Amino acid sequence: MKRFVLTATAVAAMALALPAAAQTVLKFSHTDQQAGARQAAAEVFAKKVEELTQGRYKVNVYCCSQLGNDPKNIEQLALGGIDFTVSSTGSYAPHVPSLNLTMMPFLVDNYQQGWKLYDESKWLKDQFAKAPEKGFRFLSTWEAGFRSMTTKDALNSPDDAKGKKLRTFPNEMMRWTLESMGFNIQIMPLPEVYLAIQQGAVQGQENPVDTIYSNKFYEVAPNVTLTNHVYSPIPLTISEKTWQKLSPADQKAVMEAAQVSAKFSREMISGNDANQLKEMASKGAKINAKPNVDAFRTAVQPVYAKAREKYGADVDAFLKDAEMVRKSVK
Repeated sequence: MKRFVLTATAVAAMALALPAAAQTVLKFSHTDQQAGARQAAAEVFAKKVEELTQGRYKVNVYCCSQLGNDPKNIEQLALGGIDFTVSSTGSYAPHVPSLNLTMMPFLVDNYQQGWKLYDESKWLKDQFAKAPEKGFRFLSTWEAGFRSMTTKDALNSPDDAKGKKLRTFPNEMMRWTLESMGFNIQIMPLPEVYLAIQQGAVQGQENPVDTIYSNKFYEVAPNVTLTNHVYSPIPLTISEKTWQKLSPADQKAVMEAAQVSAKFSREMISGNDANQLKEMASKGAKINAKPNVDAFRTAVQPVYAKAREKYGADVDAFLKDAEMVRKSVK
């Protein structure tokens, strides 16, 4: 009898242990702050994946560049070292070079146009379809917003940009755009930017409002200038090695979680800009909501010619999609 009781206890213990043993843990790495919108959307995604897979998969989210900066995250993704990341479309360009064109300046004028472009552009879908052979797969497009400037000195036109050192991320199209405005470009990882501005290594940086807000760049570069020079959404990607390990049902679950979190991300970012700008202003930031955008648009015209020289017909194919979107959505 005693042996039977022990056996039953052991069986019960094994049964209790089974769900934990069967759960697969996946790594999601990104570079945003704990309080940023990227982290909030990642938590929505993680929760939805666990829910839709009945707990078979758990997504652990690592924020704040804990596992690497954006280029390193994408490299790890391609190698299968991490399972998910989310980054600016241009950050994926070292693997799919044509995605540099998504960083061309002034493609769209508002969020609704941007969403339609990324959801419906045939050219863009064709570029995303090249990713699996590079080791990762695009799942959905999260939002980061339109890129603007934070500088130590006031910035209203390209005349104010001349000769100033500005930090940006490593992307060819962004470098062309900012240099055509007159800036001297400094590439550095996001976690180093605050201190670099504070110490005078650079005079400012450019990023979407949510990134400026969550990283508190306005504290060291108080002139926030809403140039909106590049629309900069952040596609969510999965390692192709991870994707191929998933059953069709779990692939469907991950895709659904990606769409749910994308909707959350878009609504959060588009709804937060005004409040974040107001709060930054209350803490001493000087918000220039109406810089001389026409002057900036004129300054960046050579960028399109450079792009055509390097990328050929792809440039006008994507510009045509963008133009159609601008005409259909006001």
